[in-house]
Amino acid sequence: MTGHKSFGSDNHAGAHPAVLQAIVDANTGDAVAYGADQWTADAASSLRSAFGAQAEAFLVLNGSGANVLGLSILLRRHEAVICAETAHINTDECGSAERLVGTKLLTVPSPGGKLTPDAIAVRLEGRGDDHRAQPGVVAVTQSTEFGTCYSLEELGKIADFCRANDLRLYVDGARLANAAAYLDCSLTAIAEYADVLSFGATKNGAMGAEALIVMRPDLVADVPYLRKQQTQLASKMRFVGAQFSALLHNDLWRLNAGHANAMARRLAEGVADVAGVAVTHPVEANAVFAKLPKQQISELLNRGWFFHVWDEGASIVRWMTAFDTSAEDVDAFAADIRATARLVLAAAGRVWWAATRVWRLGWTWRPFHVKRRPGRDLCRRHDPYQS
Repeated sequence: MTGHKSFGSDNHAGAHPAVLQAIVDANTGDAVAYGADQWTADAASSLRSAFGAQAEAFLVLNGSGANVLGLSILLRRHEAVICAETAHINTDECGSAERLVGTKLLTVPSPGGKLTPDAIAVRLEGRGDDHRAQPGVVAVTQSTEFGTCYSLEELGKIADFCRANDLRLYVDGARLANAAAYLDCSLTAIAEYADVLSFGATKNGAMGAEALIVMRPDLVADVPYLRKQQTQLASKMRFVGAQFSALLHNDLWRLNAGHANAMARRLAEGVADVAGVAVTHPVEANAVFAKLPKQQISELLNRGWFFHVWDEGASIVRWMTAFDTSAEDVDAFAADIRATARLVLAAAGRVWWAATRVWRLGWTWRPFHVKRRPGRDLCRRHDPYQS
């Protein structure tokens, strides 16, 4: 990567110093493997406190693994998952839910990345038809893939709909910390609506640590076996547990997420008045989606800035901030966004001037491959009376 701060993903950030120190501190002597150690026990206890007394926490290695494990707990063999068509489990996990769990994803159009009870209801039409996979789970992402957040009221309505229709609710919480920071609520306040949810740490200062939180006691018994079967049981689990203990201590997870969110807002505000740049979704978590000219995208990339082009056809990009994104990083990037916008506008102005100049003078251009008549120049004054 270049010397510029990456705005490509919060996964590009390093680990928080407190997390690294916790790993170093855990690296003393021997410890029993596969989670039977004090660091894992302490982390699980802290997670239970954060998510509610009825919660059980299981540490895993990555977000896709947490999603597959969470869905496998909730699904019966003939059941399907209703999710947004933009959901990470549908677009960015290489079909892992289908391949490893054997389920089917029933996708729903979702402007802004959010599901609603009405949108979910459309996918219930095949219930009772033994030719169709039966909807069993609704999966939502909090915060969504577009950086928007379900309000607690919105989550409550979805949870009520699920319970009334014999559906289980899974929350993909890879950026749950960012949602809680935006909503200014506890993790318990979000978790109470879910049957199972994940709590991401890797995007928030850890270096490879996620947790699966099971909110229903009747679902807990199978989890240890499914976790092992799905290769998510780490042998040296103490180093995963140590990372969570560091992030949960004094709510470091919230400080990290709140800072990342603030940097995203700063960036959105910094480019709000730039001609040709339009933010396409509300900036609630740590993502900014913007539409800008293709020439400007190329110029920014050529200047060494790293970010993802989300929709090439629509010329929409995604800019992500992280716990270690500084105000100086944001301001430098915003300054280059302004500068490149001026270049693109200037270039467009020159093209417009040249086009109008030709129109005003009434010149017509004859390409070199057109045979010229004797005594005629390549360009001539257009005389409408001789046409």
